[in-house]
Amino acid sequence: MKGLRHGLAIGLGYLSVSFAFGMKAVADGLTPLEAVLISMTNLTSAGQVAAVPLIIAQSSLLEMALTQLMINLRYALMSISLSQKMGDDMNTPRRMLFAFVNTDEVFAVAASQPEKLEHSYLYGLITLPFVGWVMGTLLGAVAGQLLPEFVRTALTFAIYGMFMAIILPPARKEKSVCLVVVLAVMLSCCFRYIPFLSGISGGFVIILCAVAAAGIGAWLFPVKEDAAP
Repeated sequence: MKGLRHGLAIGLGYLSVSFAFGMKAVADGLTPLEAVLISMTNLTSAGQVAAVPLIIAQSSLLEMALTQLMINLRYALMSISLSQKMGDDMNTPRRMLFAFVNTDEVFAVAASQPEKLEHSYLYGLITLPFVGWVMGTLLGAVAGQLLPEFVRTALTFAIYGMFMAIILPPARKEKSVCLVVVLAVMLSCCFRYIPFLSGISGGFVIILCAVAAAGIGAWLFPVKEDAAP
């Protein structure tokens, strides 16, 4: 029950965000069923938003896989971090199931727990976020077919607002984050408007911009290790 209580707020938050995703996916050309299946099998907002135009453009499976790998690599690091706190009952199958719904918010709540993380708590923690994400997608996809066009257009910007809310606070505090964001935007514009670059598909543009911006940021702002005592 503790896990369910802790996951309730996350699930309610995901309901609104995935509602916007469902509307956008249908507006871009997917069916409601396809939108829901994406949310059921790939629980990651940024990855799903990036995947929709690739699916519409019938990009290769390799391109889609590499795009998801770049966007979602942080989840592997989160899972490795949490593995140090898991109880003895978390065997490999149970770890794999939890990793499937180990989102940013789930990780933050789980990592803040002082005690060992047993499977009963972790399964409770991920249940409502998963249900909220899938149900929000379904509601948004259905609403996208019923609401007037001007309302659909306005609501589809909500998911981009979420990304802005995530990016802007750390960008205002950290010069390095701000630089990486600006570089990624500039590179994306280059791939959009420069003729010989505009032919590169969207998935590889995401990969190239992410790697280049992060690499330049790491070179200009290396993390200094503490000196050994």
